This record gives sequence, C-alpha cells and structure tokens, in this order.
Amino acid sequence: MSRIAAVVLAAGEGTRMKSSLPKVLHPLVGQPMVWWPVHNLQSLGVNPIVVVVGVGAEQVRSAIGESVLYATQAERLGTGHAALQAREHLLGVADVVLVLYGDMPTLRAETLERLISLHLERKPALAMLTVESEDSMGFGRVVRDAQGNVQAVVEEAVATPDVLALKELNCGVYAFDTAWLWESLPKLSVTQPAGEYYLTDMVGLAVAQGQPLEALTIKDVAEVQGVNDRVQLARSERILRERILERLMLDGVTIVDPAATYVEPSVKVGRDTTIHPNTHLQGHTVVGERCVLGPNSIIRDTQVGDDCVVLSSVLEEALVEDHVQIGPFGHLRPGAHLGEGVHMGNFGEVKNSYLGPGVRMGHFSYIGDAEVGADVNIGAGTITCNYDGVRKHRTSIGEGAFIGSGTMLVAPVSVGAHAVIGAGSVVTRDVPARTVAYGVPARHIRKLDDACEADEEKGE
Repeated sequence: MSRIAAVVLAAGEGTRMKSSLPKVLHPLVGQPMVWWPVHNLQSLGVNPIVVVVGVGAEQVRSAIGESVLYATQAERLGTGHAALQAREHLLGVADVVLVLYGDMPTLRAETLERLISLHLERKPALAMLTVESEDSMGFGRVVRDAQGNVQAVVEEAVATPDVLALKELNCGVYAFDTAWLWESLPKLSVTQPAGEYYLTDMVGLAVAQGQPLEALTIKDVAEVQGVNDRVQLARSERILRERILERLMLDGVTIVDPAATYVEPSVKVGRDTTIHPNTHLQGHTVVGERCVLGPNSIIRDTQVGDDCVVLSSVLEEALVEDHVQIGPFGHLRPGAHLGEGVHMGNFGEVKNSYLGPGVRMGHFSYIGDAEVGADVNIGAGTITCNYDGVRKHRTSIGEGAFIGSGTMLVAPVSVGAHAVIGAGSVVTRDVPARTVAYGVPARHIRKLDDACEADEEKGE
C-alpha cells in the first residue's frame, strides 16, 4: 500500500495583506486560512504532513497545533527551496508527496484525492493540477505538444503572445514520486532576477530527463484561487461559506437566505431545522432537528436539542435540551444549562446555572451561579446577586417555587421547593420549602398548607 505524505507551503510574508498577522493565519469561516488545506489532507488520511513556515512561525504552529510536522524556511528563496526544507522529515517515510499552498484554501479534498489516484495509477515522476480559465490570474501557462503531452510551464512574465493565448494554467499543486522529488529538487537552477528556485521548474526538469508526467485538469477556477489580499480573502470566504450551506441544505436544513447566514465547518445541524438570516453558528455547535434559529442569533460552541426556538439571542458554551424557547434578546453565557421545555423570554441572561425542566423565566432577569429546580416561575427583573466583590456564590431554588418580580436573591442563599417569594423582595437568608416570604430584607411570613396551595392553584 502506497504511503502518502504532503508538504504545505506557508512561509510567505503576504505583504499585500498589509497586516501584522501572517497571511496564512487570516481567518476564513472561523478557521485560519492554512487550516483548510491541512484539514483536507487529514480528511484523506495523508500522513505525515509537513507545514513549511517562515514569517510568524510560532504563531502558525500555535494555530495548527502538533498534529503536523514543521519545517522552517529561514531565507525566502522561492517555492522550490521551501519544499526542499521538508526533505529531512519525509525521506524514507512516503512513496508519494503532495505539495500545495497554504494560501489556496478553496481547493477541495476531492480534487486532491483525484490527483493522488492519478499518480498511484500512472506512477509518473509528477502529476500536476491544471485548470482551464479565461482569467489567467497570473498563473503560468501549460504548454503541450501535438500529442497532448505536457512539455513546459511558462510563467506569464516571460510568455510570448502565442503562449499567453493558452487557457490551461498551472495551479502549482503536485503529486511527486518521492525518490525523484528529493533527487531532483537540488538540481533546480536559480531564476533571475528574483534569485529564487521555483517549484514550477520541476515540470521542465522532468521533460528534459524524459520522465513521465501527468496532468489533472479541472474546470472550477474557484478551487485554485489563491489569497494574496483582502479582496481575495473575502472571495474565498464566500466560496467556502456557500459550500457549507449547500451541504446543510442537501442534508435537509432550510436556510432562508444563504447570503446572510454564517455557519462554520465544525457545526452540525439536524434535518428540518430552519435558519433565518443573520444567524451565526460557530465553533463546535450541534443543533438538533426541527429547530428555528434566528433571525439575528449567534450560537457558539453550544449544544441545542430538538424542537427549540432561538430568536435574536446569543448562546455561548451552553447546553440547551429539547423544546426550549429563548428570546428575543436572550443571552446564555458559558456553563448555562437549560432543561427540557424551559421558556426564557426577552432580555434574560443565564450564566453557569442549571434551569430545570419547565422553568419559566419571562423577561429582564439574570440567573448566575444557580441551581433552579423544575417548574419554577422566575418573575420579571429577578436577579441572583452572586458576586460579593471577591468571590462568586451559589443560589439554589427548589422545584415549583414562585419568585416574584423584582426579587434580589443575595447568594449564598437557598429557596426551598414550592416556596413563594413576594415581588420586590431582597432575600438574604434561606427560605424553607412551602414558605411565603417577602420584604426588604425578606421575612418568612407563613407556611403554605395543602388547602392554601389548592386555593392558589384555583386562583382564589
């Protein structure tokens, strides 16, 4: 079985980006640019992968992590020189080496797989990727002989009018026979006046040696558009985002306006969920079936169950069970956990707290560092005063309790099951179960007996 390795060239400065951030770290749909080719290679099982770094090497390493190997190009001597820096990592560990660019994020994994298959089937010295395009994009032209065999790649700057008229372009993506690659790379001649060694010259070298080479020609120019400035960055963002949304729609998700919907690649969404405009699904968010999200919602690193509604709200690092309604203008902060059937209305906020099944939190409330039992009613304007200026403290509310509007729960404090807190109370000490309390500070007025509860349920 053939062993496949890869080299991702990511050492360029990216001066046209006009940024202090290395070019390959500019974000695209929530991920650094270089993540996309690395992710595609990993999805194909390519291993090892060597990322050649230069400017901002430590930043690139920090962004990608240790799932890949790194080689450093200390001097900027061209793409051929950059690829050569990976040799010590790959000698003897692979039969085929893919070489591609870290600033070509829209290249599909399926295309790389086709290039690998072509090389494994024909076993040339190199298999190259080409594209047919009316727009030259500054790429070199592919010159073929009468039999259709590739004879050369001619760079645009030195091409004659006849060569400039050719529509087949070299994409700079290759699958090399490993032995030939490492033997031949040092033989490249420096190109003047740039004083660099170009990987494209490997094509001419193979032809001169009589080595077999193959070309895989694609028609989708969008796959091979590199990113050199912010305009091209935005163009690639749109392409990648459209692909993600297309996959979701084909899997049974309704997206009302794809042009105004933003979903990152690691997000999962269940069928029959509807996503309204200006909704952002980010990070490792998982959404269940038959949900309605948005408009104007941001959901980050959050798990949302089935049959939920999230209207104009922000959810981050939260857990939402089935049949939950949130918003408009709700905010779940990290550690929020809403049980089944919770209703959280407008301008509510929950942080590091559990709201049990059936809790009703209508509006204008803050619940932080709290444990709330099932079927609790949280009146408008209720606040858990969880911070004393030094430490955070917990609030506990038992099941079936009724918290009147405008209540301040000064933690640490506990409200027992089925207790009733009057509107405008400041609760500074624990309230036992089935007890009525109100006032500033809240006083225990009386215990609720079964008859009183029956009357209350009847509204008497």
